[in-house]
Amino acid sequence: MSVFSYVKDNLQNLVAGLGTGRDKAAHSHYSAPVMDDQQLINAFRGSWSARKGVTIPALDACRNWRNWQAKKEQIQAIEAEEQRLDVNGKILEALIKARLFGGAAVFIGTGDKNTNEPIRPESLQKGGIKYLTVMTRRQLSATAIEQDPQSERFGKPKAYNLPGSQIEIHPSRLVIFVGVQHPDPELAQGVEFGWGDSVLLSAMPAVKHYDETMANVVSLVYEAKIDVINIPNLMTSLQDKNYTKQLLDRLALAATAKGINGTLILDGLETHSSKSANFSTLPDIISKAEQGVSGAFDIPGSRMFGQSSGGLNANGEENTRNYYDNVASKQKLEIKPAMSVLDECLIRSALGARPQEIHYAWAPLWQPTAKERADIGKTTADTIKTLADTKLYAQEALSEASVNLLVEMSILPGLEAAMDKFGAALPEEEITPVTPPKEPAST
Repeated sequence: MSVFSYVKDNLQNLVAGLGTGRDKAAHSHYSAPVMDDQQLINAFRGSWSARKGVTIPALDACRNWRNWQAKKEQIQAIEAEEQRLDVNGKILEALIKARLFGGAAVFIGTGDKNTNEPIRPESLQKGGIKYLTVMTRRQLSATAIEQDPQSERFGKPKAYNLPGSQIEIHPSRLVIFVGVQHPDPELAQGVEFGWGDSVLLSAMPAVKHYDETMANVVSLVYEAKIDVINIPNLMTSLQDKNYTKQLLDRLALAATAKGINGTLILDGLETHSSKSANFSTLPDIISKAEQGVSGAFDIPGSRMFGQSSGGLNANGEENTRNYYDNVASKQKLEIKPAMSVLDECLIRSALGARPQEIHYAWAPLWQPTAKERADIGKTTADTIKTLADTKLYAQEALSEASVNLLVEMSILPGLEAAMDKFGAALPEEEITPVTPPKEPAST
């Protein structure tokens, strides 16, 4: 590295001490943060901001769940199997525990005793999944690291063990979620291999600052108005032991009289004044603390604290949409890959087979208004009409696809039942021949 680049990248000023040993900022460094499970539990139970920071993204990722794309009977069977196994609830529980403790998993129980072997979804029959069990990183410890670079699990645990048990679980039997992934697990200090960090680990300074700020504000409320009474020769008089009791009795009597008739009775030489605290700057201080918490958890203030964004023409809609886009990205990049084996097993457990055309899409997180729903319905109807006018698709195929689309988008929720009852097409009208009028006879 040349001298020029060194001076440019490491600015120093010997006179001011900037960048030298005299610079206070030069001695700042980062150390490994440490929070044990008991501290994480205490923060989750004792601080509502910490609890919301853990639960809100997990809840938003699961609250609208997903829409299966298949035939009506297949969708009903898959959704019934999801309800029987409580898939939505188990995934939500695992996500919350993963964010809190740094890792959790859902065990796919098939009744197979050879849990150390990879699961084979193609061998499952209808009802093949018996149960789903949520386990935290404290209940699952990773075994040896996979060192084979040709393995898809290179650098990851080969299997997991239950503490105090010889039972070994192959990773394919687990839906594994990690709180905050480590860029290099070998350099992570104080963390069990195979898992990540709690989301509270880096967010706790902001959470503490907010909680401390609110606690001090509440304490300041009690000091909002202070009465000051000047008593002549107070310090000299306090040398008399009986004077202290007489003073407290007199002040109590004065406070009682003031509380009854609003009149404060004092000696002729005593003076009284009141001092009030200034709260004008507190809203700005609280707002800054709230922004720190929102930034730490990557949750907008409108979702975290239930308040709209400030600023000119700001309504928080853009921040909320960005947040929902972030949650949708996690659904696509983290949750869906982790659930891939479970979904393959779920389809076979519900149908007894695996039709290749079956898939699903995550339901939208943004809830449209009544006007927006009406506009969407009109646009959807226009699209269906345009496709029908092109004559590019068979009427039966377009009809079935249109029914699925309208039902999944909740535009016509009862359309499927109506189609089963009345049929998919209008009855053909009987055509009555019309006799043209006779022309008048020529003369």
